[in-house]
Amino acid sequence: MVKKTVKKIAKSSTKKPARKPNAAFMKPVKPSPALAEVVGSKPIPRTEVTKKLWAYIKKNKLQDPKNKRMIKADAALKLVFGGKSTVNMFEMTKLVSKHLE
Repeated sequence: MVKKTVKKIAKSSTKKPARKPNAAFMKPVKPSPALAEVVGSKPIPRTEVTKKLWAYIKKNKLQDPKNKRMIKADAALKLVFGGKSTVNMFEMTKLVSKHLE
């Protein structure tokens, strides 16, 4: 009969430090006049710009019902999107970043 020996691996008792938010995302940025129509004119962090933009999109039902990644631009968003009538959500972040100072 063969005995199996089980080795116990000692887990380190040190925990990873909590993630710190990236200071660049938390720095207030000033929206352009076109973007200010959607998110307001006060300087706010990039994270808040994204939250307010999504709130505007959902409130005005601008997401394509079949493909939620596509956003249909109304008159205010068309200025932000460079005249495009529909953009995907990844392209949207790229276009919006051009409107932040």
